[in-house]
Amino acid sequence: MTSAKDDRLVGRSVARREDPRLLSGRGRFVDDIELPGMLHAQFVRSTVAHGTISEIDLTGVRQVPGVVAAFTAADLELGDITAQLDRPPSEFVPTAMPVLARDRVRYVGEPVAVVVARDPYLAEDGLEAAKVTYAPLPPITCEEQALAPGAPRVHAEAAGNTLVDVGLFATEGIDEIFDQAPCVVHVDVRTGRQNALPLETRGAVAQWDAREEQLVLHTCTQTPHQVRTAASRCLRLDERAVRVIVPDMGGGFGLKCVVGREEIAAAAAALRLGRPVKWIEDRKDALSASFLAREQHYTARAAFDADGRILGLDADVVCDMGAYSCYPFTAGIEPLMASAEMPGVYKVPAYRVRGRAITTNKAPTAPYRGVSRPSYVMAMERLMERAARELRLDPVEIRRRNVITDFPYTGVNNITYDPGSYLESLDLCERVLREAGWYDRQAAATAEGRHIGIGYSCFSERTGYGSAAFAQRKMEVVPGFDLAEVRMDTSGAVTATTGTISHGQSHETTMAQIVADTLGLDIAKVKLHQGDTDRITYGWGTFASRSIAVGGSAVRLAAGRLGDKLRAIAAAEWGIPPEDTELDRGRVRRRDDPDVALTYERLADTAYLKSHLLPKDIDPGLTATAVFDVHNDGTFSNATHGVVVELHEGTGQVEILAYFCVEDCGVAVNPQVVEGQCRGGIAQGISGALFEQITYDAQGEPSATSFMDYKVPTAHEIPEVVIHHLETPCAFTATGAKGAGEGGTIGGPAAVLNAVNDALRLTGVELDDTPITPETVHRALTPRTPEQTP
Repeated sequence: MTSAKDDRLVGRSVARREDPRLLSGRGRFVDDIELPGMLHAQFVRSTVAHGTISEIDLTGVRQVPGVVAAFTAADLELGDITAQLDRPPSEFVPTAMPVLARDRVRYVGEPVAVVVARDPYLAEDGLEAAKVTYAPLPPITCEEQALAPGAPRVHAEAAGNTLVDVGLFATEGIDEIFDQAPCVVHVDVRTGRQNALPLETRGAVAQWDAREEQLVLHTCTQTPHQVRTAASRCLRLDERAVRVIVPDMGGGFGLKCVVGREEIAAAAAALRLGRPVKWIEDRKDALSASFLAREQHYTARAAFDADGRILGLDADVVCDMGAYSCYPFTAGIEPLMASAEMPGVYKVPAYRVRGRAITTNKAPTAPYRGVSRPSYVMAMERLMERAARELRLDPVEIRRRNVITDFPYTGVNNITYDPGSYLESLDLCERVLREAGWYDRQAAATAEGRHIGIGYSCFSERTGYGSAAFAQRKMEVVPGFDLAEVRMDTSGAVTATTGTISHGQSHETTMAQIVADTLGLDIAKVKLHQGDTDRITYGWGTFASRSIAVGGSAVRLAAGRLGDKLRAIAAAEWGIPPEDTELDRGRVRRRDDPDVALTYERLADTAYLKSHLLPKDIDPGLTATAVFDVHNDGTFSNATHGVVVELHEGTGQVEILAYFCVEDCGVAVNPQVVEGQCRGGIAQGISGALFEQITYDAQGEPSATSFMDYKVPTAHEIPEVVIHHLETPCAFTATGAKGAGEGGTIGGPAAVLNAVNDALRLTGVELDDTPITPETVHRALTPRTPEQTP
């Protein structure tokens, strides 16, 4: 560690080291890759939501000028992508997802064949010549159809169109608790189907390296090692024979942490043709046929005592996961997370939950920033609001009476929560809203007949999931640990590798801050490598806010071990114990005489070029590795969001007047980066609350295939966000940091929905679903005659 605390980089808003490259156009993304003889792939996609394939005729495709080849599943003979849970058949039904559909299609946009041509436009021409004949089957397009008795099955093996059905918790005597409770409130919450919408769509470039006898797959994925595993199995190659490289990436948000079919099909075409093949997803396919998220339904009730303290929670969770389980997380990712973590920041003494994943004839679901948490937090926060109304309590006060304050706290869900600032964040958020005058403005607006509402959302974000936490889901593929290597060369410069992947999170900056602080080194001397399965032994990638909490901890430990070796070499030269030395500004110095020091360059020269001078117990070279895993229930970031909205009678428009966020992610390695994550996440949370939704017609045709149909906010709709930071260092990570990547998205929908309902408080109307449309608000604000009132 450096000797002067003021020199520390962790905790400072160091300028992003990625920015000069990315902002000057020197970034290198998948679509920037050009290789000699490269071909371009596009996919023939199903035009029906459900049906058997009678015939695939690609004769005309192969005759289109510029088309080099066209392949069906029968041509490529690939293995399926199958995600598994180690649960009995009554709880989980696996679904094999073929790389190209063989005998049946299960959603509009499912890939049926791949066309390869000299350029992407010729490949598109080839698609128009494809002739696919289907025998349509009745599509399942909603939860009610999927669960109806005798409904057609999306998969023959999935009775009741149910892939996951698990009751994780059921407190004994919970029915009696509800029967005797002074206050019981109910909610029926639905969240709309969304697209993660990264700026860069999915894509891949595949080529065979004859010299290395290796398939090289450049792809924009959050999980390169898992792509390598799935690709090697589908292509029937040794895993050594597949190298996955991730260049710069323009966003992922969870969409890219699952394995897609198209990248494997492109790789198969490259192997078959002996030429590089590129596939870049267009926005139409990205909106309608890529992995989607968020379509969830919560039927929940909560029992409260007369003072507003919760006595019990009872919930039924149904998640529409589309046509297939995603790899490696399975269809269980959303209902299992919701079931395990729904009590959140509140002291819930009794709990019962049933979590189900259903399959429908829609594009499959993948994790999306926050996964189920925006939805179950919305359900919990609506219960709190409804109980406050029934008991005539202030909405902040009822939360204050129920949030966890004594840590560590083991909940009824068998999860132990590490120390956080649940009450402190709530109190501060309310205080800043009051000090900003919003309660006074609301009262004045009400007197004028305007509709201004104030809403809150309290939540925790479980981050730093280790292998123990993921194992509780009984995943066959159990993520968790991360591995890092830190290597110093003879010039004293350091290269660090991590198994995490940056797709906008500033890893090149934050990881370098950790290494530089640990070694007492100038940050300019630190370089990060990530996203190459041949350079990084293994890693689980970036999702679930794990990068700094887990990956950063591995980097910190590896850097510490390298520092220990530098001290050992210096101590041997001086003939003193290593503990009598310390690292300081690129040197190892003696504690008893700080003026005596050896530079890292001098020590590296010994370690590499004069290794004969090293003691026998010190190996040549300066390389250290470390593995980090969280062996408990993980750690929990927390936040409170406060939102002020105004509803406009004439248009039903929801205008966000103010947005406040009080967040605690432990030690903020780079506060500016944390704020960027908060602001970006809040924008996505607002978007889910007010704008984004993909719906389907009766035939399973998606409503949104372009930005003309799919509403996303602009800078005009996203307000300035005021962020306050609290800091409760984490005891379970080597950096003291908790995750910060998803909190903004998690808290946004509930806070906005509660603010809208507060603005509607004089109408007698309450809304529980998102997105909140202008039509819905306009109806709520329109006075009804007694005959119109249902």
